[in-house]
Amino acid sequence: MTSLVALALSIGVLGGIATALYLKVGLAIWAGFIAWACFFHTGGDLEALKKTIVGNLFGIFCAAVAEGLLLSSMGAMLGAAAAPVIVGVTVFGMVMGAHFKAFSTIPASVYGYAATFALLLQSIQAVVMGDLMVISVTGNPVAKVAISMVLGALFGLVSAKVAGALTKKA
Repeated sequence: MTSLVALALSIGVLGGIATALYLKVGLAIWAGFIAWACFFHTGGDLEALKKTIVGNLFGIFCAAVAEGLLLSSMGAMLGAAAAPVIVGVTVFGMVMGAHFKAFSTIPASVYGYAATFALLLQSIQAVVMGDLMVISVTGNPVAKVAISMVLGALFGLVSAKVAGALTKKA
């Protein structure tokens, strides 16, 4: 079997399994697929897994800081300028974090940041500061994205291994 067919089969089957799992436990399947793609974008190997997970989590952390600031008295004080200023500052800090080797895969961090804000903006009226402090898979939007993305990166690794096994000659 060609490597492309093996990869398509592996991702197709595992994508269906991941979707069923994510829907059953209330995770964000789209965030999982973003991390899955990030895994392949960063090389599709064990080093890529590390870069994907660390980068995604760093981006998620930066987005959580931004959301916390937006929901704080600082956000209220800045008024209409709050979102542009706070997002600009936190994204600047996120990219500057690339000075540290662990955070040097900027696209992985951006994917984590964007996925977190996507979920936060889906439920913007419902998100309050207390939600960011809850330790729960489905009650805390930041935890939901983090778990979704870590699992997505792991699904990426498994799909790469399965595709590799399918292309090996007996």
